[in-house]
Amino acid sequence: MRKLALVLLCTLALAPSADGSILLGVAGDRSRFKGQTTQRTDVGHVFLAWNQGYLWGRQFEAWFPMLAPTPMIGFGTKGKGGAEFITPGAIANGKGDAYLVDLNKEAAAWGGPLIVRPLAEMNGHWNYYSAFNANGTSRGPAHSTKAFKNAFRRIYLIMHGGTRTYVNAKLAKWGMPALKVGHDLPELPFPQMRVLWNPQGYGSPNIPANTANSYYPGDNFVDIVGNDLYSIRGKAEWDANLKLYGSHPTKQYAIGEWGVWGIDDPTFIRRMASFVRYHRRTVMIAWYKSQSESIFDLYNKPNTRAAYRKYIVPLGG
Repeated sequence: MRKLALVLLCTLALAPSADGSILLGVAGDRSRFKGQTTQRTDVGHVFLAWNQGYLWGRQFEAWFPMLAPTPMIGFGTKGKGGAEFITPGAIANGKGDAYLVDLNKEAAAWGGPLIVRPLAEMNGHWNYYSAFNANGTSRGPAHSTKAFKNAFRRIYLIMHGGTRTYVNAKLAKWGMPALKVGHDLPELPFPQMRVLWNPQGYGSPNIPANTANSYYPGDNFVDIVGNDLYSIRGKAEWDANLKLYGSHPTKQYAIGEWGVWGIDDPTFIRRMASFVRYHRRTVMIAWYKSQSESIFDLYNKPNTRAAYRKYIVPLGG
């Protein structure tokens, strides 16, 4: 019976909502975006540096209500000053546990749904936690795809929590040290907590060792598979997006970031709406970005704005 219940739970989690709607998100000024598109935003998206929300800056407990009803917390490995603060290898070895444990604790106190989006676009050389430089050379063992996968597994386990015995046993299975805290963690089950693994569809550098799936930690450590997709000079990497969607048929899917790069492109909007309708595992798309004078803002893109109102807003609940 327990096995049957788990199968049914997974089936329900993968199914679209009763009305076929998805979560609509945005990074930046939600009120500005509503004025431009009429969107009632479900997912507020913020990008944090390591330890931001915990040791410095606005605290997690202040961020969550600002980003409600479903906050999406993205974070990378930059420190307060912008330089690399921690490597994937160090995360895997528990050097960042205090930050992760605090996020788990504050998420439990929040009590609502939460999407955690750690180390996104990991196959892009511009991120410190990528395994490769722009020219294809390796950044060494602490930044390897193996180190990244263990770092992501550790993040996933801490985000979902549970007894210290349980979490440590899972860590040990992958050769990682025990938690750096001596207490149990609040348990945050799916779908209250969802961890989004979010590469970009193709690697940069685009070499075999830097594909999206080279960084995949395994089905047991991912709740949602995601991609970032932009229209750049009227071109978007739809083939790579479709390949990523098809590579993980048991997982919910999301577009963690999407937008138009300084151009007015209503065709891109219509195609995204079509993708969502025909790819029913898609649960969320989050626009980037609503900000005055940003090249991504819709203030000077009247055709894109109109297409968004017509084709995307009705997809929401």
